[in-house]
Amino acid sequence: MARLQHKAVKLGLERVLVEQVNLLKGLRVGLVCNPASVNHRFQHAADLFHENLNINLTTLFGPQHGIRGDVQDNMIETSHIIDSQTKIPIYSLYSETRQPTEEMLSGIDALVFDLQDVGCRVYTFIYTMANCMRACTEYGKKMFVLDRPNPINGVDIEGNLLEIGHESFVGMYPIPMRHGLTVGELAQLFNTNFELHCELEIITMNGWSREDYYDETDAPWAMPSPNMPTVDSAVVFPATVYFEGTQISEGRGTTRPFEIIGAPYINAQEYADALTSLELSGVIYRPINFLPTFQKFANENCGGVFLHVTDREVFEPVITGLAMIKTIFDLYPNDFKWKNPPYEYVYDRNPFDVIAGTTKIREFFEQKRGIQKIKNSWQKDLKEFYKTREQYLLY
Repeated sequence: MARLQHKAVKLGLERVLVEQVNLLKGLRVGLVCNPASVNHRFQHAADLFHENLNINLTTLFGPQHGIRGDVQDNMIETSHIIDSQTKIPIYSLYSETRQPTEEMLSGIDALVFDLQDVGCRVYTFIYTMANCMRACTEYGKKMFVLDRPNPINGVDIEGNLLEIGHESFVGMYPIPMRHGLTVGELAQLFNTNFELHCELEIITMNGWSREDYYDETDAPWAMPSPNMPTVDSAVVFPATVYFEGTQISEGRGTTRPFEIIGAPYINAQEYADALTSLELSGVIYRPINFLPTFQKFANENCGGVFLHVTDREVFEPVITGLAMIKTIFDLYPNDFKWKNPPYEYVYDRNPFDVIAGTTKIREFFEQKRGIQKIKNSWQKDLKEFYKTREQYLLY
């Protein structure tokens, strides 16, 4: 059987090591990386930098879940340790500080960022990047961003823009839930529009096109976080991440987090039928029962659905996810509950509002307003964002 052909992509990591290593020559280098910071041979960026005779790697920085992916869940403060492989110190940027301190940066001249984003506003890695840029400005360091694909394409955008006053570590800036940018493009947007004023250089990819989903390329997929096992997980993430703000399982503790949704009080067939009746495009809801092994409803039988995306081109994850929550809200009003704080270090706000970047969506649910009104509410802001993002597109 013939092998499926995938578009060849050269990552920013590979380009800086082979074509542009002179940019780092003579500098003391810090590297922000995690388990998905790999090349096509699945070799880790920390090891590649450490072994390269032209690079003086002095310091490593880990985002949420650590540089080797050893920390599972939200709200866990990781410590500063020595990397077992390279013997280089690792500073956690998901601990008592989420921005590098002057002391952490004292042994470097340049900071290199190589993390895989998933194309969604609430993924913390892009704010680790913003915090690093801010620190580089403050302490006079140069910042390099090694670009990687947006796994859910760089064309489609969807959802409300985060409102001023709703900032958190899962939403620092007014961008939509599905932003349609690569990390390099986001870095440029953050630097200029949100005035970080960092000395910034983007090492672009070769071969990636905006319409490409990750699995349409030959780029190596390694889990960027423990609950993001596949590209399919990333495709539905802008839909089902909203469930983190509820007392409904988003599938953590199963083998397919974010594709499996449910709770003990949900009748799987009733829920699937109600969702199907909405006639949202590109998705089928398969009724299932499942038993999470940890997190919400651990070892309890849950009814719910498995999200099967049948056509990515017409699937709209954000409105689909909100419709899924609204359907449970309407079907099971005596059982449905919002999650209690804290969420991502925010202690004084409804976690759903933190994720949504606004109180308006929750209020729409509580006022029994239709899902189309929610979708209509963000169209004007999306048009403005389209214009803004055009200035920062690299591909």
